[in-house]
Amino acid sequence: MKQSPRDIRRSIRTISRRGLVLGGAQLAFVGALGLRMRYMQVDQADKYRLLAEDNRVNWQLIPPERGLIRDRDGFIVAENEQNYSIVLVREAAEDVDEVLSRLRRIVRISPGELERIRRDLDRRRPFVPVTVAENLTWEEFAAVAVNSPALPGVNPDVGLNRNYPMIEDYAHVVGYVGPVSDHDLAKYDNPDPLLRIPQFQIGKTGIEDKMESRLRGSAGTRQIEVNAAGRVMRELGKQEGQPGTNLQLTIDSMLQNYAQARMAGESASAVVMDVQTGDILALASAPAFDPNKFVRGISVADYAKLTDNEHRPLANKPVQGIYPPGSTFKLVTALAALKEGVVTEKSSIRCHGHKQLGRRRFHCWEAEGHGEMNLEHSLSQSCDVYYYEIAEQTGIEKISAMARMLGLGKRYPLPLSAISRGLVPTMSWKEKNRHEKWVTGDTLNSGIGQGFVLASPIQLAVMATRIASGKAIEPRLVKSINDVETPLAEASALDISPDHLRIVRKGMHTSVYDQDGTAIGSRIAAEGMQLAGKTGTSQVRSITAEERAEGVLRNEDLPWNRRDHALFVCFAPYDAPKFACSVVVEHGGGGARTAAPIARDIMLQALHGGTPPLSAYPEELRGLIRTQQENLKLRRMPPQTNAGSRA
Repeated sequence: MKQSPRDIRRSIRTISRRGLVLGGAQLAFVGALGLRMRYMQVDQADKYRLLAEDNRVNWQLIPPERGLIRDRDGFIVAENEQNYSIVLVREAAEDVDEVLSRLRRIVRISPGELERIRRDLDRRRPFVPVTVAENLTWEEFAAVAVNSPALPGVNPDVGLNRNYPMIEDYAHVVGYVGPVSDHDLAKYDNPDPLLRIPQFQIGKTGIEDKMESRLRGSAGTRQIEVNAAGRVMRELGKQEGQPGTNLQLTIDSMLQNYAQARMAGESASAVVMDVQTGDILALASAPAFDPNKFVRGISVADYAKLTDNEHRPLANKPVQGIYPPGSTFKLVTALAALKEGVVTEKSSIRCHGHKQLGRRRFHCWEAEGHGEMNLEHSLSQSCDVYYYEIAEQTGIEKISAMARMLGLGKRYPLPLSAISRGLVPTMSWKEKNRHEKWVTGDTLNSGIGQGFVLASPIQLAVMATRIASGKAIEPRLVKSINDVETPLAEASALDISPDHLRIVRKGMHTSVYDQDGTAIGSRIAAEGMQLAGKTGTSQVRSITAEERAEGVLRNEDLPWNRRDHALFVCFAPYDAPKFACSVVVEHGGGGARTAAPIARDIMLQALHGGTPPLSAYPEELRGLIRTQQENLKLRRMPPQTNAGSRA
């Protein structure tokens, strides 16, 4: 149909208006876009330039070198050694299976490790390095480097790993490090970013754990340029971190090693302290373990051997173990009774072999009785009836107060794991914890170190130190931090009469040198090195009336875990004390037979600063001691690491 001229003019006007509207809209859009571009490129240029820079430049943390740990003479007991490792970059390897096959001809990679490598390669981006093997020998590391042209994507790498050159000797004291776990991170409200670095290691036990913040140091940083895919292109800058703090311990490595070797085959502990300073010279726990296995990744089989061992090699027995102190506690009861005027040096009590209390009979270890006993001989012969009597008259509150004064029942602030407080019972303690009234029988049992009383070997060593010195000596384990001496707290005099201490020391000396003394077999023959000590035997089972009537079984006839614990505390020399020692042998039977000889040998090592001559022992023991010394597996100290002399 043909349009009229009027219709044509009307259509042209309509199209023109629409064109103007559309053109105006386009012009407005372009104008707004231009203004926005000007705003972003000019007004906000600095902001977006900074964002672009942040996307291009990344910061990486550089792990610091962990602080060294040395003994009192400068021997290194925890160090950092080079860790030769191999990493693989998947995108550079081309054929990963072929590269791994070639690599396995050079270094040993187990099937389990091969699965782990493949899993890590699949999880990570193609350009991210994956650790294939670590802790390689130099020969293996060099072989990989030489064959690198045939191993595309494989790169040798050198880092640092913790190493414990003394192996078992310091396993319980220094502890070990291991990879950071979720449990470790949960301990911190605001964890150090270092802890999130893959494979970063922190202290797990012992000093490594308790002084982690000092030993760790602070991280360095590395500024790197990355491309859009996140691949590192180049390093732009680097700032070194602060290495960890170096520590020096009070432990004497030669004495520590001797104590470990001397207790071989036993489940035992030994503590040696300097009587004047409180420095811990030996803190040995047997059996021990190799902490390096934990650093490098302990196998399931090796870990099972440790956890299934009834001698508990993972436990730090000197501070974690608590035991009835047995007759070693009679030193406490004697001093409490002297302080309260219950006994004097000359007063005596007759032992008939038991004490009757109501319907219950409290027996002495000497069934026929000791006869008349004064305090000196009650200690030397360890008469139970004597201590039943004076404990009843003194009372548990006074006995407990004396025990605390001598260092029992206290958790010492040492940088060690799971330190036990032990137990010094009182009337209120029993009512609160056992919901029972304290009875006289409890006092009698406590007076001979049985019943509720519990003490750790470190506490017993402190007790011996305080009796020897007459001062409130505190144990010290860290000698210096970054070569700055740890201050020694001035020890105050004990609130005990010097005359009372003299009486008890004399009883300890008689125990070792009197013909009827319980420790006569562990005396020292060397002039000027005489030992003063007290034996102890703590029961781990109750002896029934029927068993007493039929004959009490000997410890040797019982299963190992039902035998009595053996204890011995001592100091030497008697006339001028230098060192104090405690030894506890779990299920070792009698203290005189098992613990005292070990303590004597350790004390002679301390007094001589090494292996003593055979003349230091009684003549009848020299043949046995010669054989013993020949069979001991002692460590030869590396002279190149000795950075000082014994203080």
